[in-house]
Amino acid sequence: MKVVVFSHSLVSDWNHGNAHFLRGVVAELQERGHQVVVFEPADGWSRESLVREHGQAPLRDFARAFPDLSAREYTAASLSLDDELDDADLVLVHEWNDPEMVARIGRHHARHGGYRLLFHDTHHRACTAPEEMSRYDLSDYDGVLAYGEVIRRIYLERDWAERAWTWHEAADTRVFHPVEGLEPEADLVWIGNWGDGERSAELREFLLWPARQLRLRGSIHGVRYPRAARLQIRLAGLRYRGWVANQRVPALFARHRLTVHVPRRPYVETLPGIPTIRPFEAMACGIPLVCSPWDDSEGLFRAEQDYLVARDRAEMREAMQAILEYPELAAKLRRSGLETIHARHTCAHRVDELLAIDADLRGAAEMEVAG
Repeated sequence: MKVVVFSHSLVSDWNHGNAHFLRGVVAELQERGHQVVVFEPADGWSRESLVREHGQAPLRDFARAFPDLSAREYTAASLSLDDELDDADLVLVHEWNDPEMVARIGRHHARHGGYRLLFHDTHHRACTAPEEMSRYDLSDYDGVLAYGEVIRRIYLERDWAERAWTWHEAADTRVFHPVEGLEPEADLVWIGNWGDGERSAELREFLLWPARQLRLRGSIHGVRYPRAARLQIRLAGLRYRGWVANQRVPALFARHRLTVHVPRRPYVETLPGIPTIRPFEAMACGIPLVCSPWDDSEGLFRAEQDYLVARDRAEMREAMQAILEYPELAAKLRRSGLETIHARHTCAHRVDELLAIDADLRGAAEMEVAG
């Protein structure tokens, strides 16, 4: 089968965590013998920001780390959908694409058919900025892949799509796994972006305050941290180290004793059941994890077994201290988290789900033709 993916970026994950999951899905499809072609816009903001801050080196590192993954850069004026989709079987269009490009692909599908066309939504805008998502014309799409049940329902309730499926992100276990031979050198590592005001207070509450109280050694990685935030990190006794390529994260986890997950406010208040990709990746690497409160309404994990839950900063401090002081607790969290990931939440599981959806769509189309 030929699968064509229109992404925002495959090669850059600068403020673009969706690239992590996409890489794993593409690699899994390729391993199963499918041909996968990935397109990304030549002027995409993630790659442009990455190159502006770090030069070409991250792109070369990506090519070395993922020799079988590549993306074709395009401009809207130069892209011929007739040529690129002529022999496609399945086409996935990510929601960070320009609305006009999304509509253009839909119109092509309406004229030519011959492939299944799905829109992939991995953001909270359907709930928090519906006016933005209403700009996307999905009338000629076969359906929507939504990375949480609440997002799936929004598409159906607002008549943005006739069909929608819940398709959670997951860990790419080719990349995310325990790294043997590395011992912890510090206590705490946090990998994530500042959040544009969506979790600034929460990061102070659940990350910086407990770290300072416990005098932990550790590091913070991510982008878009303002000067005031970097100062708060330093006052907490931690070091801010900026952007880190995702393929280097497993080694970072191996060199630290614990990590935390602090969801952005929209996921806590209005989007239960969507943890984003970081907890999947942390558990896949076997690092003990503590989460600030979020409602696992879809039963993805086992709270207090796969990870600890801290309802306030005092409980976060207690959980961190317990992991550091009791090796048997840390070992139990590692084992349990890894067990859940490998049982339910790898990119192989998600590709199984994707191919089942595609088979249903293909069967429905064949029945309609025969009908």
